[in-house]
Amino acid sequence: MSKEQKITNDIKVPNKDLEALRINFPHCFDKDGNFQLEKFKANLTEKEINFSTESYGLDWLGKSYARLLASDPATTLLKADETHNSKPENANSENLLIKGDNLEVLKHLANAYYEQVKMIYIDPPYNTGSDGFTYQDDRKFTVKELQQLIGVDAEKAKRILDFTQSKSNSHSAWLTFMYPRLYIAKQLLKDDGVIFISIDDSEVATLKMLLDNEIFGEENFRGIIIRATGTTTGQEALKIGSSYDSCLCYSKTSNFQLKGIPLKGKDLNRFNNDDEDGKGKYALLQLRKTGNADRKEDREGMFFPITAPDGSQVFPIGPTDYLSRWRTGKDKFQKFLDEGLIVWKENGEDIEEFDDEDDENEDDEITDFSSVTNENVDISKFKSKWKPYVKYYLSDRTKQVSNLWTDIDGNKKGSIELKQLFEKKKLFENPKPTDFLKRLITISCSNDDIILDFFAGSGTTADAVLNMNVDDLAKRKFILVQIPELIDQKKSKTTYNYVKNDLGIEVPTIFDVTRARVIRAANKIKSEKSGYEGDLGFKIFETIPIWEDYNFEAEQFDSSQTLFDAGKLTEEDLKALLVTWKTNDNISLSQELEIVDLGGYNAFYGSAKLYLLHKNFTTENLKAVLEKIDTDKAFNPTSIIAFGYHFESKSLRELSENVKQYANKKKIDIDFITRY
Repeated sequence: MSKEQKITNDIKVPNKDLEALRINFPHCFDKDGNFQLEKFKANLTEKEINFSTESYGLDWLGKSYARLLASDPATTLLKADETHNSKPENANSENLLIKGDNLEVLKHLANAYYEQVKMIYIDPPYNTGSDGFTYQDDRKFTVKELQQLIGVDAEKAKRILDFTQSKSNSHSAWLTFMYPRLYIAKQLLKDDGVIFISIDDSEVATLKMLLDNEIFGEENFRGIIIRATGTTTGQEALKIGSSYDSCLCYSKTSNFQLKGIPLKGKDLNRFNNDDEDGKGKYALLQLRKTGNADRKEDREGMFFPITAPDGSQVFPIGPTDYLSRWRTGKDKFQKFLDEGLIVWKENGEDIEEFDDEDDENEDDEITDFSSVTNENVDISKFKSKWKPYVKYYLSDRTKQVSNLWTDIDGNKKGSIELKQLFEKKKLFENPKPTDFLKRLITISCSNDDIILDFFAGSGTTADAVLNMNVDDLAKRKFILVQIPELIDQKKSKTTYNYVKNDLGIEVPTIFDVTRARVIRAANKIKSEKSGYEGDLGFKIFETIPIWEDYNFEAEQFDSSQTLFDAGKLTEEDLKALLVTWKTNDNISLSQELEIVDLGGYNAFYGSAKLYLLHKNFTTENLKAVLEKIDTDKAFNPTSIIAFGYHFESKSLRELSENVKQYANKKKIDIDFITRY
């Protein structure tokens, strides 16, 4: 018999930690699959691990409920916008814009994009009290159901349910909202991935505690960027006004490597040398270490003689006549010498020096001069008229980023950028400037990485990615998620009228603004860079509710029962089912499945999976499948997945048996799966 899967109603975030426990400690699970903690502890000695009973933590009303939301199955399907996606500029695009509740979308992305995203940037609700944030939840649990699901007593279960339906904007409400989204987001990050989260004083302390204690861990905290907004808010009699917001940075693991930013201003002007050899401009950096820890005793291995052009020996001597050290060891110096990067100057020559506090941090053996110290030295024996420098080419140099960003234009620049795209219409309050996103991308991403923003807002992240790709011909991809939040006609009259009248959308939402901006940003590039051939398109998907009464339980299935009327499903419904299934099967949303003709029956194939969704699959169609496996080199399905409601139970058994018994020429082991 084929394997049965209740996938559609059971799409959830993969728990890789639990899988690791099952693999390494299978004896610590009971017959029902429950993990037995005490048995696990008994396998470890106190010397191996200390199970502390006291620790610093974070607790709030709704925490257990938030954890439930992170692991609870999705309640939606994914549907493609076929009209938009089939346009030439979008058909082969790897960029995505997804409409829906970002918690639902993240659950759908959790398999196909598991550990695929290099950078996440989000600008979530700040919970200022005036930004309109209130926690709302449409999940319906009884007190008894919630008790069983999260293991609390009836009183606490009732308090949690009252709280989740109260439209609260308390710290607890905000944490309950953020936790499941951040928990899933972490699963999407690559091992060397990073997340940036913009926030202001209202929740910055709460957010840091959440990230430190519940999501990423203190050891993966990389800093808080202070960004000048260019405006001052909160100017009340009893409060200090704020002219900045914060951006918290956490890496998934210690493998993350922060990159530098391009030089500019004074730093850039120092690169004024050019040998006209095709290598470009360079600056000269003293070979002698300057600044902190520049004395011989700081790094004995970096005090050694080198030979000057006249054959004399030169030592590193500080400006006030003390024994200093080189900034590199012997091996690295020899490499500089072999590559022609050492430049000699005589003392007194006019040269604009480029200094750098970075230490090459290269260890070297202790030289024969280790007994010479600044206390017993006759410095005149070590002084020379020569001074060595190292060429540092502009193409190789960046500047380490600090945590204070005052050189990035503030929110006014973001507003101006948006107005320029929309004929001077002000459609969005305080959008982030693209330069801010560009810098975040610069310090964290390579040229083909995926960048995710699941609070997309006006679409600044997509705008930044598209323009950066034009500048450096890179192939970064974006995934944007935006809920179709209704636009208030009274509070945002200009935006409402633009979406309704200019875009012709009857019920205006923020998503419509996001979509329009990405299209306009791409069109602007097309008009200004006519020869650019990079990806300026994007595919659109949206979440839709799972069909009413779709409540199949595999263990209860009986072909004589009618649990769900599949006859009411349209072709559009089946396409949504296919998109949902393939994404859950680790196939990216941007990858189109191939339509395969199996003797008049259309199936869908991709990533070694063959999907049979329609009715009237016959023995002749199965024969066509098996023949194609033997004759088509590009057709190698390891799984055949059939929509159970469109097959008779008898047919499913026969299909499964025939697939298993057939000795295909490629010797592929094929699973036949019935899915509901």
